[in-house]
Amino acid sequence: MAAHSVASTYQNFSLNDVFGKPKSLMNQQEIQSELAPDFMNDCRFAVPSGMDPVEFLKPFSNGESDVKIQFDHGTTTLAFKFKHGVIVAVDSRATAGSYIASQTVKKVIEINPYLLGTMAGGAADCSFWERLLAKQCRIYELRNKERISVAAASKILANMVYYYKGMGLSMGTMICGWDKKGPGLYYVDSDGTRLSNYMFSVGSGSTYAYGVLDSGYKYDLTPEEAHDLGIRAIYHATHRDAYSGGVVNLYHMQETGWIKVYQIDVAKLHYQFQKEKLFRF
Repeated sequence: MAAHSVASTYQNFSLNDVFGKPKSLMNQQEIQSELAPDFMNDCRFAVPSGMDPVEFLKPFSNGESDVKIQFDHGTTTLAFKFKHGVIVAVDSRATAGSYIASQTVKKVIEINPYLLGTMAGGAADCSFWERLLAKQCRIYELRNKERISVAAASKILANMVYYYKGMGLSMGTMICGWDKKGPGLYYVDSDGTRLSNYMFSVGSGSTYAYGVLDSGYKYDLTPEEAHDLGIRAIYHATHRDAYSGGVVNLYHMQETGWIKVYQIDVAKLHYQFQKEKLFRF
């Protein structure tokens, strides 16, 4: 089509057919809200006008009505509270089925100096929603002149993802931090579930990690003992779970904020722990 034909087409285009009122009576904000109601709302996906997620997913459902897009994922993340704060430990392997896509994934998202989030499930979902949470936490600080509490931050995240419950999101995250009440630890998933406890482990290797944590956890652990417990739990999970591996990243949340304590390759840990096992026998 020639350039002048395209121009004349858009010159003759009238919004009256779309909105039922003259264009002159509508301001830009009204037009935008009609065409893309979620464009300025970054807590919701700005899907094209008229987009139906159900119809979009039909080609991937093989004729079944209740099937969402399924994808393989595996990881091991853990966090626990103790006398001196919160320990957060994760592996770094990303898998697509049996294929190891990466060994250097950063599964701890640094929301702010006093808040950390972990990634388990779909990497894109966790990364998007936790980065959006970081923005909301910063806005809260600017409005209220104080840091947001761990409970409030986890509630914001749960409320945002609950809107998309049943629409295919895949996210199991832990929100860890320190506020006026001391150390805080919450679990939030893509169904809007929000739980508080002293210990969580999420991912395909979590059952192995729980075994180590349950056998060695005490509230009055020293920082060194807590660091060692977190590292051992992730190592044993990576040793038994094919979908976990890479390096162990360990963070310690303190009253003064989080610090990154260790980044250790699990291969080095394997030889270290095997030597300990030999000396033990």
